[in-house]
Amino acid sequence: MPRPAPDTPIETRWEGRFITVKQQGTWEYVSRSRGIHAAVILAIDDAPDGRHIILVEQYRVPLKVHCLELPAGLVGDDTAGEASEVAAQRELEEETGYRAQHWRTVGEFYSSPGMVSESFTLLMATGLTKVGNGGGVDGEDITVHRVPLAAIADFVAAKRAEGCGIDVRVAMLLAGGLLKE
Repeated sequence: MPRPAPDTPIETRWEGRFITVKQQGTWEYVSRSRGIHAAVILAIDDAPDGRHIILVEQYRVPLKVHCLELPAGLVGDDTAGEASEVAAQRELEEETGYRAQHWRTVGEFYSSPGMVSESFTLLMATGLTKVGNGGGVDGEDITVHRVPLAAIADFVAAKRAEGCGIDVRVAMLLAGGLLKE
C-alpha cells in the first residue's frame, strides 16, 4: 500500500473509549484514544531458588482464548499525564501481587506497526516481593505464573499446546537478550 503524502488529511472513522479507527489516504489503522499508551513489565524474580519470570494469563475477547503475556496496563486511562513508571508499579501489583524494589525503563516499542499506532513502554522490574494474590481488578480473572527462566521455552510450548494464545512480547524471553544483562 503506498505511503500517503504528509499533507493527506487523517479522518476518524470511529472512536470509542479506548481505540480510534483512522484513515489517511488508503491506509487504515487503529490508535489508542486520548493519547493513552501501555506499560509492559518484564518482572524478574531473582530468588534463592533461581531466576524466575512472572507471567500472566487472561482471556482475551479478540482472540477468544486465554493468552499468556507479560504483565501490562494502560498508562493514563484514568489519570491524565500519568507516568509509565507509576502505571507499571500499579499494574504489577494489581495483576501479579508483586512489588518491585528496582525499576529500569528499557524503551518504547510498537505492538503491530502495520495496523496499530499504539506504543508501549517496556520496564524491567527486579527485587520482587510478594505482597498479595494478584489476579487483576474488575473481573479480569488473571492467573499468575512464576516460571523458572531455565524452563521458559517448555512452559510456553506447553501453554501453546493447551490452546493458549502467546503474546509476541513473550518471544523476547525465548530469545533471552534482555535477560543476559
